[in-house]
Amino acid sequence: MAKVKTTFFCQSCGNQYAKWQGQCTACKQWNTIVEEVIQKQDKSGWKLPTSTTKRVSKPLLIKEIDSAKEARLDTFDGEFNRVLGGGIVPGSLILLGGEPGIGKSTLLLQISLKLPYKTLYVSGEESQKQIKMRAERINPENDNCYILTETKTQNIFKQIEVLEPDIVIIDSIQTLHSDYIESSSGSISQIKECTTELIKFAKETATPVLLIGHITKDGNIAGPKILEHMVDTVLQFEGDRNHVFRILRAHKNRFGSTNELGIYEMQGSGLREVSNPSEILISKKDEELSGNVIAATLEGMRPLMIEVQALVSTAVYGTPQRSATGFNAKRLNMLLAVLEKRAGFRLAAKDVFLNITGGITVDDPAIDLAVVAAILSSNEDVALQKDFCFAAEVGLSGEIRPVQRAEQRILEAEKLGFSTIFVSKYNKISLKKTAIKIQLISKIEDLIEFVI
Repeated sequence: MAKVKTTFFCQSCGNQYAKWQGQCTACKQWNTIVEEVIQKQDKSGWKLPTSTTKRVSKPLLIKEIDSAKEARLDTFDGEFNRVLGGGIVPGSLILLGGEPGIGKSTLLLQISLKLPYKTLYVSGEESQKQIKMRAERINPENDNCYILTETKTQNIFKQIEVLEPDIVIIDSIQTLHSDYIESSSGSISQIKECTTELIKFAKETATPVLLIGHITKDGNIAGPKILEHMVDTVLQFEGDRNHVFRILRAHKNRFGSTNELGIYEMQGSGLREVSNPSEILISKKDEELSGNVIAATLEGMRPLMIEVQALVSTAVYGTPQRSATGFNAKRLNMLLAVLEKRAGFRLAAKDVFLNITGGITVDDPAIDLAVVAAILSSNEDVALQKDFCFAAEVGLSGEIRPVQRAEQRILEAEKLGFSTIFVSKYNKISLKKTAIKIQLISKIEDLIEFVI
């Protein structure tokens, strides 16, 4: 038995100190440093079975390394595959974070029930009967998913040796604890030790491991920041409890793009994949209303048509309000300043409210033109035609700037039945004989002629 060692960790950022101090020098938080036991026994968590011979790696010239594309495991979930970059890479560690009750456990349980591979679902938060009740609601027919309720990593690895699963799902990493660390579950040292053991297991056996992670009140994944550095992929499951839609994003992905987006609809039978989100994000209405405009945006490689709503009214109090939901408030102020300076609209004494429908957040500058059109429409109380859409960036001098992949946006708008799309005349467009009219404009004054 080795001597017990302790050290001090910041519970906010995970920084390590040799002794206690009042303020963390890394994150500047006060009274967040606590003492934790970091060593109890001189043992490692995961070991290959004695019958398995481990090969010792040796250095290779980069040109000698086999560059053949490794086959990914299909999750049979199109949205999940898209965000991961085509499926799960063998031996990878994937961390999924999100708000409590957003549907993290439901998503991974639903995927595990679809898989034809032998899957081990380890839960430290629910009993087997509770998981069974949820599974019957999602997909009662499955012969490959095994449920284990356990929190000690040593016991989990014993069951893994017996079962030899193709995929392991852990719900959640904050509930696990190792006998080799004497602190409580969820502490900095326990999370680091348990993750290290799982990484060693995943890399040595080429078995992918999916982890569910809790988040803090700031929206960051609970535990040390190093946790996000240790894993291969960090996914964020987002959404508003008041909306039925859930959005899956990749914040880090060693095996694919971080620009892709997956959209789900929460139903009583689980999460339904939304293959064409444009039809859902655009509200169905019979009459034309002022302040409602459709924008053509991109999330990764996927084009989306979203609805932008604006409301401009006279300020009741001395200071006008500027409120944006799903859009950068500073960029809204910039566009209002451009309208005031370049187009002569007096908006300084008016309240301006902007909303991106569907509960999603968009940072694509291509929706600038739609935001300006919605503000002008609401200010003049003039409704735009329902079959107009916009895709262009607005510069500080009032010029309409080109955006990337304009042709892809145009084709998506044409597919959804729009009659006219407004884009910058500086975009190089090679499309011929399109059913949709491509209206080219160069400055904000050109837009005003169509809006008012």
